[in-house]
Amino acid sequence: MAFMEKPPAGKVLLDDTVPLTAAIEASQSLQSHTIVRRYSDFDLLNNSLQIAGLSLPLPPKKLIGNMDREFIAERQKGLQNYLNVITTNHILSNCELVKKFLDPNNYSANYTEIALQQVSMFFRSEPKWEVVEPLKDIGWRIRKKYFLMKIKNQPKERLVLSWADLGPDKYLSDKDFQCLIKLLPSCLHPYIYRVTFATANESSALLIRMFNEKGTLKDLIYKAKPKDPFLKKYCNPKKIQGLELQQIKTYGRQILEVLKFLHDKGFPYGHLHASNVMLDGDTCRLLDLENSLLGLPAFYRSYFSQFRKINTLESVDVHCFGHLLYEMTYGRPPDSVPVDSFPPAPSMAVVAVLESTLSCEACKNGMPTVSRLLQMPLFSDVLLTTSEKPQFKIPTKLKEALRIAKECIEKRLIEEQKQIHQHRRLARAQSHHGSEEERKKRKILARKKSKRSALENSEEHSAKYNNSNNSGSGASSPLTSPSSPTPPSTSVTCHLPVCQQEEDICITSTSSTSTTTSSSLASCEHRGTCPALVSGCEWREPRGLAQLYPEFPKRNFEESQNL
Repeated sequence: MAFMEKPPAGKVLLDDTVPLTAAIEASQSLQSHTIVRRYSDFDLLNNSLQIAGLSLPLPPKKLIGNMDREFIAERQKGLQNYLNVITTNHILSNCELVKKFLDPNNYSANYTEIALQQVSMFFRSEPKWEVVEPLKDIGWRIRKKYFLMKIKNQPKERLVLSWADLGPDKYLSDKDFQCLIKLLPSCLHPYIYRVTFATANESSALLIRMFNEKGTLKDLIYKAKPKDPFLKKYCNPKKIQGLELQQIKTYGRQILEVLKFLHDKGFPYGHLHASNVMLDGDTCRLLDLENSLLGLPAFYRSYFSQFRKINTLESVDVHCFGHLLYEMTYGRPPDSVPVDSFPPAPSMAVVAVLESTLSCEACKNGMPTVSRLLQMPLFSDVLLTTSEKPQFKIPTKLKEALRIAKECIEKRLIEEQKQIHQHRRLARAQSHHGSEEERKKRKILARKKSKRSALENSEEHSAKYNNSNNSGSGASSPLTSPSSPTPPSTSVTCHLPVCQQEEDICITSTSSTSTTTSSSLASCEHRGTCPALVSGCEWREPRGLAQLYPEFPKRNFEESQNL
């Protein structure tokens, strides 16, 4: 499908990986969508997140004196800190509970119910399959659901059915999309986990694979059970321990080989992480090739979208491989990216690969290629023995469709990176101008300007006064007095309205920002025609010599005005 072609109706444009940041502010100053939450809502969210095993800093309850201003201000700071801890945790910030709490308008649907409806329709045409049980929340995606399956004539064999709807990066036409999904079971590679069955419609896809009791590479690292919920398995591991050096070398080489195979075939991937690598004995097998066809956002998108040099799917795969290698080495993900310094590793060769993919210099200058990583000392001496020959035949027409879709995915990534870069510059500028030092500088400059302006005005008034005394003579000169002021022109004094801050406490989310301003003009009547004035302004009478000194004759006043 061409880039400018209208997307299908079933495509979900919302990117679930966009991180939400929340701020508790007074309701008058909001410039984005607002949600109102009571303390009981925070308490309910906190209880739901206890499955993660984390100690979250929710402020305690208070029954007496909970309306005091000092207590409300203190609780506001505590709740803000609580939200900061949640939104900066990569796993918690992507879970459905937090998304629904911070953005209920976009996450109000029951995705499990939708998945059940789609799976039920599938079983009508394929009666040989039967659902054993739903595998609730074993994955991190909100719109992807899993079910444990069996074949009726083989009741002891267990399979896993995965259902997912379309994402914002789905650019294939419906026909090409369905053809490529149905082509996945024919993909044979020693390091790709085979698809048993695959089908798709205009809004979603359904795939069935064999269930593996050992689980994924992430389950091995975190010593977790595959059927447990994602939050329980990976948020707070009981023991943090990396893999042995030989395992790191072997698994890393296998993953790089399959990435090179997909890149050579022109098949976009971009979804590498430890939960997408299945362990089959001592062999790693890649999962979820369908994600790029569905247009789903990547697990690490919030990381690589920060760096403008990571702008192709090949460089995305290499950067994600750096995350995976870090997790295999240290038994946990990096605290932040880019990584300034790496802890001691089993080998300096491991650190060399990590520096080429996760360091500040790598993120700033760009990623190496997969071929370059295969030539590095950590992987170059690993011997792989496999008898299975890779096989994945993609028709020429579908290869062209994949190429166009890949370009569109990369174009959206570049546009997002550009917006993030502009937002960072604006945030830095606002932070700079809002600092205490800058405020003091502006106050000093304002005082100097005010003094300079006052001095200039006094000199100007003095010059006008001298000119009025020295101009003209005889009867044509108007009568003047040394103590009489210069007749001022018509003036308008504006009193700007001051907005009073309300006591309401709200939460604002920066995922969708929109500013609406309105202005009103108030007309005022005064002795004939008068221009419209800003609301809150006060009209003043024109004042001349006749008003100041009523005893002056009218003729003299007219002559004074002419002068």
